[in-house]
Amino acid sequence: MAAAADHGPGAAIRLLQRALSCLGPLKAAGPERLEIRVRVLISLAAAEAEVLSQEDGFARLDEAERVRLSLPEGETRRLLRFTVVLQRAVVLMRIGRLEEALALYDAVLPSLADEVEDHSLLLTRNMMNRAWLHLQMTNPDGAYQDLSGALDIAVKYGHRRLEGKIRHNLGDHAQLLGDIPEALRHYEQAASIFVTDGPGSLPLVRLDQAKALLTAGLAEEAARHLDEAIPELRDNGAHHLVAEAEVARAGAAILEGDHVLAKKLATSARRSFLRRGNGRWAEIAELTRLRADAVKVLADREKKPSAKLPERLADLAIRLAGLGLRDEAGAARMFAVRLLIRREETVAAQELLAQVPKPRQTTPIDHRMQLRLCRAELAVASHRPRSALAQARAGLAELGQIRDRMGGLDLVCGTAAHGEELGKLALTLVLKKARRSGAGAKSLFAWFERTRAQVYRYEPLPVIEDPALARHINEMRHVQGTIQARRLSGEPVGKLEERYDRLQREATRLGWYTSQWGRPRPVSAPEEVVERLGDRVLVSLMGYRDTLYAVVVDRGRFRLLKLGPLAEIVETARQLHADLDALAPDNLPAPLVEVVTGSARRRADKLDKLISASLAKTLENRELIIVPIGSLYALPWGALPSLHGHPVSIAPSATAWVTASGRRSSGPVLLAGGPGVPGSVGEVRNLRTVYPQARLVDGKDATSDAVLSALDGSGMAHLVAHGAHEPANALFSRLELVDGPLYAHETARLAKPPERVVLAACELAMSHIRPGEEALGFAGTLLASGSRTVIGAIARVGDKAAAAAMSDLHRRLASGTAPALALAEATAADPLRRPFLCLGAG
Repeated sequence: MAAAADHGPGAAIRLLQRALSCLGPLKAAGPERLEIRVRVLISLAAAEAEVLSQEDGFARLDEAERVRLSLPEGETRRLLRFTVVLQRAVVLMRIGRLEEALALYDAVLPSLADEVEDHSLLLTRNMMNRAWLHLQMTNPDGAYQDLSGALDIAVKYGHRRLEGKIRHNLGDHAQLLGDIPEALRHYEQAASIFVTDGPGSLPLVRLDQAKALLTAGLAEEAARHLDEAIPELRDNGAHHLVAEAEVARAGAAILEGDHVLAKKLATSARRSFLRRGNGRWAEIAELTRLRADAVKVLADREKKPSAKLPERLADLAIRLAGLGLRDEAGAARMFAVRLLIRREETVAAQELLAQVPKPRQTTPIDHRMQLRLCRAELAVASHRPRSALAQARAGLAELGQIRDRMGGLDLVCGTAAHGEELGKLALTLVLKKARRSGAGAKSLFAWFERTRAQVYRYEPLPVIEDPALARHINEMRHVQGTIQARRLSGEPVGKLEERYDRLQREATRLGWYTSQWGRPRPVSAPEEVVERLGDRVLVSLMGYRDTLYAVVVDRGRFRLLKLGPLAEIVETARQLHADLDALAPDNLPAPLVEVVTGSARRRADKLDKLISASLAKTLENRELIIVPIGSLYALPWGALPSLHGHPVSIAPSATAWVTASGRRSSGPVLLAGGPGVPGSVGEVRNLRTVYPQARLVDGKDATSDAVLSALDGSGMAHLVAHGAHEPANALFSRLELVDGPLYAHETARLAKPPERVVLAACELAMSHIRPGEEALGFAGTLLASGSRTVIGAIARVGDKAAAAAMSDLHRRLASGTAPALALAEATAADPLRRPFLCLGAG
């Protein structure tokens, strides 16, 4: 029974069958053995229904009822009747016969509630089961009522494992209502209980965490959770849950663009559900399979879909509706609608769209965005662009409201995935108009601001300390330090790296719901941007199909420029970045330096002709602010000939730049030097000649706590230390200090972030780009947290080159030169070996 309760039905069947054998023949059994036999059969029914089939489960329950009736009249026989009926409800529930299951619960639970002192365990367990049933039937109020009641009883009577399961279900309840941070908080509470009181349940918690992450648009993180959970579920013999996890993993694969994997997983899950007689879940798996096909077809704008796919989706929608799966039926119809529109069958699409019900409180955000997208695409097909833009505007506003409720930076970033197609549709429509007029360029600029880098438009809220998160990060720092020490001494570090990865995953999970990230600010209107720019020039880039475009904002005028071929620009930028990395080491042989420098110059010249030469024509000496597209975030703009020595600032959006430019704070200068960088101590001490009053933290004093504390409230911070950008989890990009890493995650919790930060370390201006041009990394986290300017490198930098550039930079900053100009002048002497960028407001 313990194995079954801990989600190990395979082991449970073996043990329960042995128990039946030990009980001997039925005819010779007395009341005590008969009671045990009934209980064994009841548990066996649930396990066999899970692993074998519903028929096997019901057969065991029929047998249990026959044995129960052979017991003498009395309390035991009466109580076992409840148990047999409630287990039948569980089997019905698991195979999707929800109404029948609910009727059984409603018939039995009131009697148990009257005798809670005697039956607290049975009552708690089945109130929890009925709550799960309510969740499946999209009745959140009923579910919450049962879960709250069950939690009170579980805590009062000390049913610890059930408490974990109830908290798990409270997570499901919050997820149904779209409250993802709250869902993740409940899941983590449940997981902390299961670590000691039910480890077999941990994979199921991970499965539901992954579903919540998918809702938040975090496909990579969801996939990692599921890849860990599926083998453990399989080991437990939990075949239904394995199939359910495969459906979720297929959903993550679709978001990641891996349609082949998505189809394979959904097909496998469907077969598994059909084998077990679960038609309801088999149809959900079928929807995932067809969705993978539809998304793949819709992604190819040149391809006309076959007639067969929308027909299959429409037929599936009817079957899903018949099973009570309202949202899923709507999703199937919406994909069919989009395919019909692509086939230019707009009348049929309109008729089908009319069958999609209006969203309810519990309708997932991706379904809401699909509905907006269907309406917008239909409007485009009917030559009603204004109506299409109205749908896009309303959808993105709705998405913004969901984003405002998210917790950590990761969740705020991730939600953009759901609005990506709607944003692209709007930008495409407005781009067509912008090609014809300056007014169109202004409108296009306004749409850029609605669709990109929304994470930077939040005013961070006061810090709410989370001791558990702080403990995890401290342990990560200690483990990372040990790994480095052992590497230097040639000792193996495999197990330590596994421990580090596990701690990072746990810290990431804690970071999702610690506290709400920030208070939303409105997107800056074009007029506000113009007023704040003054004499500066702002360029917002956009990739459309095979071309790079730019909207230029210059002295109140908005104009659209067509630049070069997008793919060629992106590939050349990637090659230039590789050249700069190769050129970084201080002591390269001269012939190698000559060859790599020649290659880098040719690529820089090429990019200059394709991008910046036309931008620079009217710049004169005015500052240029560039809002790049994701693939050009790591472009060393100062290396392009037209921009040598020219002040350039890089901003995630015009709104982010307006916000950063409005920040002013005063505070002391901090000079900090980490270990392992030749000359770092000398570099920061030399800078004392530029900043005599600066606070110096270096050598053995440069611990993560000391540097973090000194950063809080500083006016300018110069940090010399090795750094590492973490593409898979940008919030764990790090600066290496004497006691281990200082993580970007920690800088996001500063009460008063430094106004200006100079990162004299490798790669810390790099960003991980998520859908919606949501860029996050060490520098990005500082900007999102409230820093005005961050100067950092987007490629490897040699120690000597970095020291020379920093010395030049600070002399200029200390004399009052603005950061963007100071950096431009400091890097102009050797731009290929000084690949620093000024991020934020320069």
